[in-house]
Amino acid sequence: MKISRLGTVGAIALVGGLVLAGCSSNTTPSDDTSSAAPGSATGLDAIDASLAGTITAGGSSAQANAETAWTTAFNSVAKGVTINYDKSQGSGGGRSNFISGAYDFAGSDAPLSADETKQAAATYPSGAVDLPIYLDGVAVAYNSSLGSSLNLTTATIAKIFSGKITDWSDPAITADNGGTALPAGKITVVVRSDSSGTAQNFTNFLNAADPADWSWKGSGTFPADITGTDAQKGGGAVASEIAKVRGSIGYLDHSALTDGVSAATVNGIEYSADAVAAALTDGATVTSNGVDGDLSITFDYSKITADTAAYPIPLLSYAIIPLEFKTPEQAKITVAYLRFIASEDGQKAAAKKAGSAPLPAEILDQVNDTLATVK
Repeated sequence: MKISRLGTVGAIALVGGLVLAGCSSNTTPSDDTSSAAPGSATGLDAIDASLAGTITAGGSSAQANAETAWTTAFNSVAKGVTINYDKSQGSGGGRSNFISGAYDFAGSDAPLSADETKQAAATYPSGAVDLPIYLDGVAVAYNSSLGSSLNLTTATIAKIFSGKITDWSDPAITADNGGTALPAGKITVVVRSDSSGTAQNFTNFLNAADPADWSWKGSGTFPADITGTDAQKGGGAVASEIAKVRGSIGYLDHSALTDGVSAATVNGIEYSADAVAAALTDGATVTSNGVDGDLSITFDYSKITADTAAYPIPLLSYAIIPLEFKTPEQAKITVAYLRFIASEDGQKAAAKKAGSAPLPAEILDQVNDTLATVK
């Protein structure tokens, strides 16, 4: 699969067949190994052991487990580089801190909006770009006391999270589970209180796939006019709350599932690396933010939900970086780290730690093409 590189032209469809990197050991990194660009080679073997300095970043809690794996692997070679990634900020906080100039890069489960792109240009005159580095799925997560198996359709999910279904014995839930009724009990809906890319992806899906039951537009913040929810800051807090509260349900990056928290199948489809990769193949489209080298991607959920092999709620997360850093030294160490992430080795490290789906080589090649232009 090749993402067309047509500068500022938006909505360029991904074309060609996708071979999931996580399902093939034949995935290869970019052939661009020019010595003209700092850190242009990729993978563990390409990391310069003499690198030194500090990378300051933060944002997406969905990336947290992957960032831990990436940092550990990178530091096994570049021992002089300190990488500080603050997952407590959430995607929205990560973007805000990046725009203010506080971060070398932001981790975000949503690309910069048009307004944020303009704001970033005030801090970084050459502009900022969104580079996909992590593919996972949004889990519809529930307290495991409900049982080891739960299926929910899109319509039922929309009705639960909008407050239209409030008890686990509701006939719609019974119908979703082959006529097996769950014991009666209050449904506690746990949501993010902060600006969250996970919320953005979840509500994008609900609005696109079932606007009749979910009329709110996709947003990084959960709709304020839906009352009675249990709001928690950060994905970790949401996971902990679901594990603690019987009868609770919420949305999480799949990698955030923990003891006492299970994931429902969505329309009968269980999350897997293969299933979320199928969603990327079916529904992904590049929509440039207008900055050359940007790789923002949107999803057509109608195409995803039409494929019974595709997990319906993919989550694609980004590293947001400037095209020009304040110093060449900061550019060198940050680009080196991101080139490792956008390598076969980096993607395998995330898959092992977080259960994510490695991005295909065609996307990673283009991420590395953009990184080669960073100064």
